[in-house]
Amino acid sequence: MSDLGVKIRCGLEIHQMLDTKCKLFCGCPTKLRTEEPDLEFRRWLRPTRSEMGELDRAALFEFEKGVSFRYQAYEDSVCLVEMDEEPPHPLNEEALEIALMIALLMGAKPVDEVQVMRKIVIDGSNTTGFQRTALIALDGKVVVDGKEVPIKTICLEEDAARKVGVGKDEVIYRLDRMGIPLIEIATAPVIESPEEAERVAFKIGQLLRITGRVKRGLGTIRQDLNVSIEGGARVEIKGVQELGLISKIVRYEALRQKSLLEIRDELRRRGVRSEDIKPEFKDVTHVFKDTKCRIARKALKSGGVALAVKLPGFKGLVGREIQPGRRLGTEFADRARYWAKVGGIFHSDELPAYGISEEEVERIKAELGCGENDAFVLVFERRDKAVKALEAVVERAREAVVGVPEETRAANPDGTTRFMRPMPGRARMYPETDIRPIPITEELLARIRSMLPEPPEKRLERLVKVYGLSEDMARRMLDSYHLDLFEKIVSELKVPAKLVASTLENTLVYLRREGVAVDRLTDDAIYGVFKLVAEGRVAKEAIPELLTYLAKNPEVSPEEAAEKLGLRAMTVEELEALVEKVLDEKADLVASRGERALGPLMGIIMGKVRGRIDGATVSEVVRRKLKERLSALKRS
Repeated sequence: MSDLGVKIRCGLEIHQMLDTKCKLFCGCPTKLRTEEPDLEFRRWLRPTRSEMGELDRAALFEFEKGVSFRYQAYEDSVCLVEMDEEPPHPLNEEALEIALMIALLMGAKPVDEVQVMRKIVIDGSNTTGFQRTALIALDGKVVVDGKEVPIKTICLEEDAARKVGVGKDEVIYRLDRMGIPLIEIATAPVIESPEEAERVAFKIGQLLRITGRVKRGLGTIRQDLNVSIEGGARVEIKGVQELGLISKIVRYEALRQKSLLEIRDELRRRGVRSEDIKPEFKDVTHVFKDTKCRIARKALKSGGVALAVKLPGFKGLVGREIQPGRRLGTEFADRARYWAKVGGIFHSDELPAYGISEEEVERIKAELGCGENDAFVLVFERRDKAVKALEAVVERAREAVVGVPEETRAANPDGTTRFMRPMPGRARMYPETDIRPIPITEELLARIRSMLPEPPEKRLERLVKVYGLSEDMARRMLDSYHLDLFEKIVSELKVPAKLVASTLENTLVYLRREGVAVDRLTDDAIYGVFKLVAEGRVAKEAIPELLTYLAKNPEVSPEEAAEKLGLRAMTVEELEALVEKVLDEKADLVASRGERALGPLMGIIMGKVRGRIDGATVSEVVRRKLKERLSALKRS
């Protein structure tokens, strides 16, 4: 039982990009691009029937939106496979090996033969109208806080195109991401609290990272959550990119379902039945002839109408909060927007407001024949869109009488969720006929077992004994997305491990808190900064300034950044000359304060050399030179 007073069931689906040289079904590189694309083309997609002759309702939903898709491509990283002008190439063997490695790390049983399947997806994120996916292994597990969490399936699939814009009746996608290999790891729905969900996701992410074969950074890992409470329904929440948001999303979804069940119970107490909510829409345009509502005036002036529908027994419930800042009326509005593309709706629990007067509200109630416990929803739009919007509202209101609808929702940045589409059915998978099945031999598995990385416990021990990290810092590094980068920098550049660990786990955290977009820093950029330190071209004190500049200017190399910032490393001889010059300029200070002049002198000199030479070296030189100067003054 959670602290919300309800039993939670949650399962996770982790989608992680694999760090391969090529995409899953062609030889194109797996690198995201920032420059303008070289070409564009347009497609219209429509649903197809499964091998059982059924139509998937989620695919049908996307088709009924009636939009086209504009695709952007690059000549050197997008080929005819992504454009669906050429059959897929054989499955990427490197990606298959990484997926099998991860499966074995989780104790899963690989399949005897990999069969690539097509999964119908017609939201435009795949030019083909489907996503290629392959089952790799079954029945694994991870252990979190002593609890065994079953891993139901491990799949290998191609990533989708990334959405870069939405226009009128079109969605714009870029094809550089499409086809990058993804591993999908699905747990059983045995997670019982928001905090446990986050810990399980963290544990799976840790196992993925210790392979050193997965991509990192924002957008390279995405979590889908399947959440239900006792008496509720399974709801799939898509696209959670931040680990720290998982517990909040699970909590808010449990709260939403609990609130919806309470609304259902109240509707039943009021005697409301689904069939009482009728799609009988009343044209109330005449009520707003002289309205002060700007939205209404604009819609009616452009040929729109005002349509309203009565919701029997819903008074006070449409405006009830079910998640922070979101109400049942918000869910009505979400459905209306997606099905009818309207800007929004008005409901009686929030009126009078927005320029709609009390008199106009009462006239609408009279027109609809509303009783004491009845509510209404109002739309200002073109008639066909208004009808579609209210049909969606009626359907959602009927669902409220039943309880919690099964649906797919999208995560909002604040941890709340919004309606995305109906829950996909089981009728959207069928075999991929262009790719031959791949047998998984014992020889292949034996070779991959010999390549498995050491388990987290052994690596923790090595971080302490070999690298000399404290146990606390070693645990932080073990849990870090930068673990393999840490080991690469230390082993290849011979930079002190404590400096590297502190930079990756302390300095980057500090810079993020200061508003620096550290997620824009690539591994190559961070490695390049440490290379400058290793070669003596910049001092270690320059690291924060360099990282800040590179985060703001990701197109600049570390060498260029050091030059632009004037951070060329200073030699000891140059420092000694500078100290002598400052001592000459501050001769009166030295004469009057003696050894107590050290503090002010250090402040002056560090202001001139910070980031160019080690602070300990500066301190040693200033002390020595001050002592020499004071000895000379005594002799004179």
